[in-house]
Formats: sequence, structure tokens, C-alpha cells
Amino acid sequence: MKLELEVVNLKTPEGCNLILGQSHFIKTVEDIYEAMVSSTPNVKFGLAFCESSGERLVRVEGNDEELKQVAAENAMRLGCGHSFVIVMRDAYPINVLNQLKMVPEICTIYAATANPLQVIVAETDQGRAFLGVVDGGKPRGVEDEEGVKWRKNILRELRYKL
Repeated sequence: MKLELEVVNLKTPEGCNLILGQSHFIKTVEDIYEAMVSSTPNVKFGLAFCESSGERLVRVEGNDEELKQVAAENAMRLGCGHSFVIVMRDAYPINVLNQLKMVPEICTIYAATANPLQVIVAETDQGRAFLGVVDGGKPRGVEDEEGVKWRKNILRELRYKL
């Protein structure tokens, strides 16, 4: 039996966020679409889901053609069964994650980020799976008082805290 490891870089267009997860059923495509549009009215997104049996196609939905294309390209690059990729603009993951977590078919969300994202993929004779993600760079230090002040201010500017 073979086992090969690969690092796959996912594409996230400027001003966008990416959500990567795993699900278990083709119904995921329509249910994620509904969760996205019902959570934030202005969100633009593309969604791609990798079937792991039957036709084994990448199923694509969304309300933005460019983001649908990027999501499909990322899904093809990954090639991992039952995985999904959402590329979104005009909203943040925090606006949609609770609704996504309520989708019955979703097993796990591995990343929700605007950072450069790398996925560690394993390939065997049966197929491909992701083992984990590398989300951005490693820490440069621990925040000081100025960093605490900045963090609290930015959360209030973004209206996530009062």
C-alpha cells in the first residue's frame, strides 16, 4: 500500500475568506448554500464539494461566478472525498460559522481564515484525505499592553464587542 504526502496551497482572492471542512453527503451542497444566504444577506460566495463515490464530481454552488470558480479550483487541487471549500466575500466566517455548524451533514470545519492556507494531504490507493492545515505564520511573540489595546479597539471598530 502506498502513502504519499503533499502540501496543497489553497487560493484565497484578495478581500476574501476561506472555510474548509468535511461532510458526508451530496445534500451538503444545497444545505450549505441555504445556510450561507440565510446567515448574512450581502455575502458573496462560491462553494465546492468533492463527492467521494458515484460520479465523484466536484459539485459547485454559490452566488458569485468568480468565487464559484475559485472554490472549484481549490476543491480539484485538494481532491479529498467529502471535503468542501467555501470562498466568501463581503462577510466574515464569524457571520456564518454557527449556521454552518448546524448543517446536519457537516462533520468538521478545519479552517476559517483570510490567511494563506496550506492543507497537508495524504494519498493512498483508495483516495486522498487532509490531515491538517497550516493557517498563516507562527507567532512572533506575546502581546503587550499596546497589543491588548489594539485587539480590544479593533473588535469594537468591527462592532463585534461593545
